[in-house]
Amino acid sequence: MSRLEKLERAVFRSGKVITSKTDKDAEKYKGSTGGIRLLADEGYFDKKRTFGDICKALESKGYHYTKQAVQTPLNNLSSSKKKLLVALTEKGRKLYAKRK
Repeated sequence: MSRLEKLERAVFRSGKVITSKTDKDAEKYKGSTGGIRLLADEGYFDKKRTFGDICKALESKGYHYTKQAVQTPLNNLSSSKKKLLVALTEKGRKLYAKRK
């Protein structure tokens, strides 16, 4: 009987739905924007980073996206509305760093 009740809870999710912290974290770091947020939370943008460096870091974390799919969230996160990153231009190269 206990096995049947356990199976019914698993299939029909009767009772309270328990959300774990990892589910919320997984939702926060979803997609290419989430990968950039993950890097920012780990302190990756404490130094100035080039676009190529960011793409390599995302790939090392398991985020495999095209350069176009990474560029758009970088532009959005460095806009004045989101205020997570700042985009700088030094010697003709665009660099990204954490906004303070």
